[in-house]
Amino acid sequence: MSINLSKGQKVDLTKGNPGLKKIMVGLGWDVNAFDSGADFDLDAAAFLVGENGKCPTEKEFIFYGNLEHKSGAVKHMGDNLTGEGEGDDEQILVDLTKIPANVTRIAFTVTIYDAESRNQNFGQVSNSYIRIVDENSGRELIHYDLGEDFSIETAVVVGELYRHNGEWKFNAIGSGFQGGLAALCGHYGIEVA
Repeated sequence: MSINLSKGQKVDLTKGNPGLKKIMVGLGWDVNAFDSGADFDLDAAAFLVGENGKCPTEKEFIFYGNLEHKSGAVKHMGDNLTGEGEGDDEQILVDLTKIPANVTRIAFTVTIYDAESRNQNFGQVSNSYIRIVDENSGRELIHYDLGEDFSIETAVVVGELYRHNGEWKFNAIGSGFQGGLAALCGHYGIEVA
């Protein structure tokens, strides 16, 4: 049975699931009836960070422009430009056995592409969630619904995997940022043009 998390809750991932090696991180969302006149293009990304909370290089930033980490540990399954339809809108595959030793956390984020010029924010998005699925069995292990407590934010850190005493855990974060992807990149130590 899947564990439903609330904001700030932490849960063991590998300890209770011995032999878990490959997971699929699914992110989904709906756009409210409110119409800003432009399509909503939400983008999922993963930041592989070290002890200092920063990405060692920009290659540890996995997104629609850099779909796979060189280790093969993290692979983005591609950009969904509209968020139409049921189920996950974007998916990121993670092989826990291949995560480099210098990476202690993987943060999963969602940003609104071109939010400022399109006058869009997470107050106009609903039913956002992240879920973690055992890739081998297809069983959903963790599900976290973000809720509706956003207004002007254009980027959200949804949750993170982190290493603790040799095991992987998941933290439901749900923390919003203004300034979109650039703000997130700055937060994780990546310079953007």
